[in-house]
This record gives sequence, structure tokens and C-alpha cells, in this order.
Amino acid sequence: MSTLTIPPVIPTAREDAMNLHKAFKESWDIKKRLHVGLGCDSGTIINILAHRDSQQVELITQEYDNKYSDVLRKRLSSELHGDFKRAVCLWVREPPARDANVLKRALRATVTDFKAATDVICSRTPAQLRQLKQVYLINCGARLEHDIESATYGDHKKLLLGYVNTTRYEGPEIDKFLVEDDAKAINKGRDNSFFIRIFTERSKAHMSALISTYKSMFGKPLEHAIKKETSGNLMYGLLTILRFVENPAMHFAKLLRKAMKGFGTDDSTLIWIIVTRAEVDMRYIKAAYINKYGKTLNEAVHSETSGYYRTFLLALLGPNC
Repeated sequence: MSTLTIPPVIPTAREDAMNLHKAFKESWDIKKRLHVGLGCDSGTIINILAHRDSQQVELITQEYDNKYSDVLRKRLSSELHGDFKRAVCLWVREPPARDANVLKRALRATVTDFKAATDVICSRTPAQLRQLKQVYLINCGARLEHDIESATYGDHKKLLLGYVNTTRYEGPEIDKFLVEDDAKAINKGRDNSFFIRIFTERSKAHMSALISTYKSMFGKPLEHAIKKETSGNLMYGLLTILRFVENPAMHFAKLLRKAMKGFGTDDSTLIWIIVTRAEVDMRYIKAAYINKYGKTLNEAVHSETSGYYRTFLLALLGPNC
């Protein structure tokens, strides 16, 4: 469930666009006839954008672009700075474009962010991945598979390519005999190609049944078998798929905790999870976080961030509960 706090009565998209334009304080370079930014009213930007859902933000963006012959996303990028800019500019994209942007940054970085790429890809449904691939091609100028091929290697590459390209059944029905066969085969010990095939071809319902069946048959979690038989980025990918099937809210709660634990904050992870999950299941993630760590996610974010960046993230997270 979403944690967005949207006013019961909101202005029209045109009114929001006009108020955003007013928030951009400006002057003009007379000689060059160009806009010169003098800072902006960040509070107004947060009050509008952080309290509108993705469809409303898209309408505001269209109104702004048409009315002012400007691109709202580019204007925000020029006016804002640092992590606050990154969070807002990611938020004003449509949901599939948010994922595409995160993946582009992860796969095309000087040093590939294998975990970020894995976390995004392996926590999306087949339908979401089909849409993501279309948007990635349009927005990033290359096929997602091409960038995965270029940035990753070995069995981890095979897992990611298999996961984005395999059409998995999305219904609730399962073949209990196939589930038992998979559990027995895993327990005997198999090579990496077997794990890749199972984890990329089986449905979410099948994997959920496999988790419980494996434990009932052999008295230990399926996670133990993965850790025993695999390693490195492949192991991370398999565990990500498993944990997302088992308890997606807890999976993201743990990622957020890790991003804020220790010296320094992993703001990239903090931003993409809060921005991409705020409209999906953030309420469940918050509940999982407080149950696991004894403090609210809002309190953790408040202590690890500052300024308008903190204000924006907390607005997306909703009330402190």
C-alpha cells in the first residue's frame, strides 16, 4: 500500500504547474537572452510533487512543458542539487522510467553496481519487466539485454538475462509434483545452470511452494542450499529472487537498513527504494522495518539525512508510524 499523503482536494495540473514555475526564482542574462537561476522555493516543490501520485505528476509535467515551452525535469535538475535533486528528478518520471533510470546508472557506471541492477531486475514481475524493457530502449537508446551483456559476466549474467527474457506464468496454480522434484534435485546438489533454470523459469507461486516444500522435506531453509552451492553475484541474485518471493516487504526493509547502517549512508539505494516503492508497498515495508529493528523507518531516515532531501523523502514515507 502507498504511503503518499494526497490532499482531499488538489489544484488542477495547470495550477500546480504555474505554482512550480513561480517557485523557480529567476532573472535574465540580457546579453545572452538566457534564463539565470537564482535558487528556488524548495518547500513549494516538495509540497506539490511529494503529495501527488505518478499519474498526477505526469499531468503536471505535461502542463508545465506545454505552457512554458520548457522541460520540467530539466528545470528541476538545473535548480536543485545533490541527493535532493536525484530524488526529485527520479520521482517525476513514470514508474517504469524510474526503474530504467536506476538500471542505466547501475549498468553504465565506471564500476558496475551489480547489486543495484540485481535488486531492481529480480524484484520485478514478468509484466513489469516487459514494460521496463520497452521503456529502457526508448529512454536509454539501447536494449536492456545489451547493457546487461556488456556490464555483467559469467553465471550472474546468465541469471539476469534469463530473468528478463523468460516468460513466467503469473497465476496461482502450481504442479506440486514438479515442486517436489525441484526440491529433491536441489537437495542432491546441482550445478549453477540448474539453479539458473529453476529460478528464471518457475512462477512466483511455484517458488513460494518450493520454499515451504523444501523446508518440510529436508528440515532446513532453501536459502541454505543456495549459500552452499553458489557464491558471489550469482548467489546474491538467487537470494534476491528467493527473498522477494518469500517476503518482499522484509526484503526491502533489510536493504534500507543496510543502506543506513554503519559509516556513511548509501543514498543511491535509499533513494531508489523509497521513490520506486512509495506508491506500491511502502506501508508494508515500514511495518516490516519497525518489527525487525524496533524503530520506525521515518526515524531512521530522519537521522541519516538532512535538509530538503530529508524533507522530501519523509514526505514520500508519510506519517511516522
